[in-house]
Amino acid sequence: MIATMSPELRKFVLSIHVTGSVGLIGAIAAFLALAAVGLASHDVQLIRGAYPAMELIARFVIVPLAATALLSGLVQSLGTPWGLFRHYWILAKLLLTTFAIVVLLVKMALIGYAARLSEQTILPRDDLHAAGLQLVVHAAGGLLVLLLPAVLSIYKPQGLTAYGRRKLTEQIASTRQLDRGSNGSAVVLAHRGAVTVTLRRAYVATFIFVVIAAHIVVLHVMSGGLHHH
Repeated sequence: MIATMSPELRKFVLSIHVTGSVGLIGAIAAFLALAAVGLASHDVQLIRGAYPAMELIARFVIVPLAATALLSGLVQSLGTPWGLFRHYWILAKLLLTTFAIVVLLVKMALIGYAARLSEQTILPRDDLHAAGLQLVVHAAGGLLVLLLPAVLSIYKPQGLTAYGRRKLTEQIASTRQLDRGSNGSAVVLAHRGAVTVTLRRAYVATFIFVVIAAHIVVLHVMSGGLHHH
């Protein structure tokens, strides 16, 4: 499905996607603030209020917004000429968002565990501190991961995937068949030049994505040493 949506439908889906994405970033920022308070505060009542609030935000705000942002992004990509697998920046957005959602779903058990610890008559501070530290690290990492797709959406760095290059080659061949006049050769040369430029930029985009992915993995491994019971 490429470029099948009407302009009105595209704007509607785009509005949902932007709203979901921005709302998700805001919700995770609020979650991070509560996690930092729960970790650093010595006020028992504040701690008891922070972790249950984090669980509510995660379950009823972050998860629905994450699903909205991901699904609307898929619909928007498949319903426009951008496609889903043609450009590195769109593929990077998909992978980063999916990774963040998977980590979120995995950590829902930890969020509930921290909320239950905070409700105990005597706070188990060591266990709660270990769980709270993990939540701070993952919330900060998740916020960073979700800010990157927002930046990619604005700058749209050039770079075609192998699938995108194949589709572009098919379009060039189709254009060449349809336009065999005097301007036909000029069109083909222009497309070939575009392919050369995008190939060079694709390597740069790939390198940046690998660095970002490595950074995310390091954060995840560092926090993985703190296990909850």
